[in-house]
Amino acid sequence: MKIRFGYVANALGLWDASPSKTLNFARYSKLPKEERLDNLKSVTAQNLHHTKRIICYNIAHEIDLYRFSSMLVPLATHPEVNWDYVTPFKEEWRELGRLIKKYQIRTSFHPGQYTLFTSPRKEVTMNAVKDMEYHYRMLEAMYILDTSIMNIHIGGAYGDKKQTLERFHENLKELPDEVQYYMTLENDDKTYDVKETLEACEKEQIPMILDYHHYMANKGEVELENYLERIYNTWNHRDIPPKVHISSPKSASAFRSHADYVDLVFILPFLKIAKELNWDFDIMIEAKQKNLAMHQLVEVIAKIRGVKRLSGASVEY
Repeated sequence: MKIRFGYVANALGLWDASPSKTLNFARYSKLPKEERLDNLKSVTAQNLHHTKRIICYNIAHEIDLYRFSSMLVPLATHPEVNWDYVTPFKEEWRELGRLIKKYQIRTSFHPGQYTLFTSPRKEVTMNAVKDMEYHYRMLEAMYILDTSIMNIHIGGAYGDKKQTLERFHENLKELPDEVQYYMTLENDDKTYDVKETLEACEKEQIPMILDYHHYMANKGEVELENYLERIYNTWNHRDIPPKVHISSPKSASAFRSHADYVDLVFILPFLKIAKELNWDFDIMIEAKQKNLAMHQLVEVIAKIRGVKRLSGASVEY
């Protein structure tokens, strides 16, 4: 069983390499009108340049899994800005895609908590569609849709989980099919558990990402060994391995918060269940120390008896 590891957005240790520099609407509005577009372009250019530096870091360290920052383009979906962030950076997007394709890096986006399809408010759904299309356009500009995903949560329960899930399926019809194809869902730590998320994924033919930390915080009556194969099977129509999110609790009192690093003892039960299934999959590390936490976890797992290190960020378990 081969496991590849990756991390989220920023490579800690690279000087001034944030891919999430911002220009908020309040500051944008105070700029002279003739300077606004130049400022948008300047921030976007920095974020794309830093993303390229991070991709080069990943290549050097044999890291085949990476989640882009969703903040690459400032004010990309703001209704009063609505600017073309693809054409001016056509070559920059393509260069990122060229590197990602050449070195076979699997990439993803994770739109924010307000990108959901459970709200009874029409404008929330339409904003979610707009945000998903924004992420889709970036992947399209890089020509890497075939190996990428856009992952979200189901959302809130709004006092009636059954009715809200029905509304989720209805609202999802607003999302264009070509965008939904690259969408995934993950279980969350408070509302929709593994079983509920899996059933929604199976109904819509959407791949499911298992978040193990969320599972431990919101187990319900689910025994993971009875569901993991079904979760992995939701990926069968995509030519990419299943993906799992890994982190560990900050403390017993702050169980849902992510720790700086990943506690091997916390995730070992999952690794044993996965080993029984013996199915290649990828792990996205969501610890606060990002790439540093990923490197540490790979080192620790590689020392387990019977585990073989394959590269800088992959093992055979």
